[in-house]
Amino acid sequence: MFLVLYLLLWLHKQGLQAQQTTNPSAEKSSIPDVNGYDNQPVLVANISGMVDADGVCQCVVYLPDASFPADRVEHLEMWILSIFTDLQKETNKIQEYSSKIILYEDQLANLTVQVENMENSGISFNELEFELVKNEIKEMVILITQLKDSLNGSNIIIDNLFLEIQNLSAAIGELETLDKNNVLVIRREVSALRKQLKECEEAKNQTSSPVIPGSCNHGALLNMSEPFIVQLNWKGLSYKGGAWGKDPEPATSNRELYWQVPLANDFRYMQQYRYYNSYDDLRLYRNPHDGRTSYYGQGSGMVVYKEKLYYNCQDTNQICRVSLNTGNFEMRKSLPNATFNNMFSYAGTPWQDIDIAVDESGLWAIYATEESTGNIVISKLNETTLDVEDTWVTRMYRRAVSNAFIVCGVLYATRSINYKQEEVFYMYNTRTDQDITISIPFSKINEYLHGVNYNPKDHKLYVYNNGYLLTYDLYFYQQTDNS
Repeated sequence: MFLVLYLLLWLHKQGLQAQQTTNPSAEKSSIPDVNGYDNQPVLVANISGMVDADGVCQCVVYLPDASFPADRVEHLEMWILSIFTDLQKETNKIQEYSSKIILYEDQLANLTVQVENMENSGISFNELEFELVKNEIKEMVILITQLKDSLNGSNIIIDNLFLEIQNLSAAIGELETLDKNNVLVIRREVSALRKQLKECEEAKNQTSSPVIPGSCNHGALLNMSEPFIVQLNWKGLSYKGGAWGKDPEPATSNRELYWQVPLANDFRYMQQYRYYNSYDDLRLYRNPHDGRTSYYGQGSGMVVYKEKLYYNCQDTNQICRVSLNTGNFEMRKSLPNATFNNMFSYAGTPWQDIDIAVDESGLWAIYATEESTGNIVISKLNETTLDVEDTWVTRMYRRAVSNAFIVCGVLYATRSINYKQEEVFYMYNTRTDQDITISIPFSKINEYLHGVNYNPKDHKLYVYNNGYLLTYDLYFYQQTDNS
């Protein structure tokens, strides 16, 4: 902008000098260049004139033929436009950085309040609270580092903000180290003692009388083994939802029937199934028997019992039954008042609104109703007609549960602790109509458990875990009068 004004002044001055050439006494004059240097002097000669009737001298003046510097003016215009564009970019950056700094200051103030509460409050704090604060600090450090890099240099405000974050991180580390109430240390010791106690209980359980297959001569669930990975489902890792298991009551007593049903990638639709007549065939993907259902299934709540496949029919609250051997569709039956289409499915396992289970006494359905406001409902089913023989309503909200299974008429519900840990945390006894919270943690190889099926003949859980087929051995308390 200053260069343009300067150019206009120069052109105006040049016009004034041209007028001065009418003065007979005019001599050489210098015109300043736009770059601050003098051009070559303009030579002015004496010009003859004439006097008119009024005594006024008149003459004609011809200026030298000096070319106008149009190329320099064009260069100046381009230069000014470039400067203006760069200035606009920097202005936008400053506005963006200002808003970010305000955001970081608010986050820092919030973290400061949290630290002050942790220092001054008499309430004990746990390891999770430390981790949450430390994660927020790490996120702020990353953002501040990116901001410093984008500025390509030092900035007092950014440097001070970064220093405050470093001081806050040091304070958190010191608080965690001091641990005023020794809460974390005590909790770790308690956890170690609980682990030792469970190991003693397991050893005691293993020396007790064995559990007879198919019977309930035992108490409640005590513990679970580590997962045993049988194989990946036959359709591959992309089929993360589904179910599998072993038929506890095949038509021939000496027959082994292992089945698996992977779902489509949306965890919803089921049409194909496969079964093997021996464990070796299953492990080797050998001699498979494939089938397709004439009615689509929905969700991973299916089970095989007495060589019949039971599943939730698509877009209904009905239970369908198919013969594995023939592939014939046999019947479908509504489950009264059961919700469907992902209304009250398990947490992390969509479309499993109706979960069909098997225990020592036969078929069960685990579901929810609008009347139960989403709490788990358990119904005993007649295996021939699929009619409901009896129903129990629990106090456990179904969406708070990741999956469930039934052993000897007792419902056991699981929930996710983290990516690698699950916990059996709730049980409901249909014989006594009582529920209780428990804690039986167990490992898993991926986050979500889809199909969880109990087999009463071998006391194992058959779990479909993100495409992998797992088994768990179950351990129970000894039989007591109160069991």
